[in-house]
Amino acid sequence: MESLIIWLGTGGLILFIILPYFLNFRRKQREDAVRREEAVRLGADKTVAQFPQVDPFACIGCASCVAACPEGEVLGIVNGKAAIINGLKCVGHGRCAEACPVGAIVVGLGDIEKRDDIPLLNKHQETSVERVFIAGELSGLALIRNAIGQGREVVEHIAQNGRRIKDPQVHDVAIVGAGPAGLTAALTAVQHNLSHIIIDQQGAGGTILHYPRKKLVMTRPVEIPLYGWLNKPEYSKEELLEIWQGIQNKFDLHLRIGDKLQNVVRNNGHYEVQTHNGVYYARNVVLALGRRGTPRKLNVPGEELSKVMYKLIDAESYQNEHLLVVGGGDSAIEAAIGLANQPGNRVTISYRKDKFFRIKRRNEQRLSEYIRSGRIQVVFNSQVICIEEKIVRLKTVKEDMHLPNDYTFIFAGGEPPFQLLKKIGIRFGGEN
Repeated sequence: MESLIIWLGTGGLILFIILPYFLNFRRKQREDAVRREEAVRLGADKTVAQFPQVDPFACIGCASCVAACPEGEVLGIVNGKAAIINGLKCVGHGRCAEACPVGAIVVGLGDIEKRDDIPLLNKHQETSVERVFIAGELSGLALIRNAIGQGREVVEHIAQNGRRIKDPQVHDVAIVGAGPAGLTAALTAVQHNLSHIIIDQQGAGGTILHYPRKKLVMTRPVEIPLYGWLNKPEYSKEELLEIWQGIQNKFDLHLRIGDKLQNVVRNNGHYEVQTHNGVYYARNVVLALGRRGTPRKLNVPGEELSKVMYKLIDAESYQNEHLLVVGGGDSAIEAAIGLANQPGNRVTISYRKDKFFRIKRRNEQRLSEYIRSGRIQVVFNSQVICIEEKIVRLKTVKEDMHLPNDYTFIFAGGEPPFQLLKKIGIRFGGEN
């Protein structure tokens, strides 16, 4: 009788707990396989920045990494192993690697030698051009904490290994870009008594300057040299800009605003940093540029109209308008949501694919709410064919649409400054 009870208990356990779990796990694997096939077909499996690299021999397919990802849908279980489903959503948080119980995941850039979108760098972030370094997202690594870390490490290496400049006209280090990487590099220069100059087209903040008002930025604890720690899990755009502006004022960072880099040329043992406003001289150069570069245009009739914008700074300036947002990335979605929050606006998103693949989970959830409530309309599989004073013409699979329009916002990405880097002499992966 005791054996029978044990067998019945075991059978019940299998029937009511283990079997449903197994069936659900199998169903999820089939769904992930379908999602991966679709992502490969649309090119969404490819990555832009750092990404999780899975060791298939160590992976046990437990899906801990899938559950840990803050963005969702980056990873899935395919054929019993973790695999990248939507690489475009990955920004390199690294939570998947932390959650893996067997250490089967490493977050990095992969084989740089084969990537033509990543400059070749040594372990000190030095490019193929001697004493010209790269820090920040241009290196391929996203996230503010990585930018801050690289800016500090590069200048610490310069301080330990480079000789000081006695010529007052030649700086120890010229820093191009005043985002988190560039400002951290400058702070580290101050810390090590290195003379420095920061060159930027716009001002302290870098890419953050282009964010919409009140945009939240996720961070993990990171220490800024001379300033202290950023400990909060989220900061608004305004908070971060206030921090960087305060740092600039407190530590008297030498920032030149309004200078656009044109070239870096070696001359007499130092470098000439050439801008459209003049030339700066430095022993070492740190390129802390962003990857966004010049906004990519649609090249359609009417794009030259003054009502066409390539960024949204202040959504509150637009009220009671017919607005079109073109694009399917986070910048486009955040702009559409910001505009939809203003009184009287009618907001439409035009996207050339049949669904959103690249947006963060939080943006996807918010957008779904706005679509359900009718505050945002989305036209998938559509392309702008003409922009006119009062309308925009869209081409869709079924028909051409004429939408009432007061302003058009285009978020089609940017042209990274790769040609400029190649002009300087910096080599990329994938080059013969």
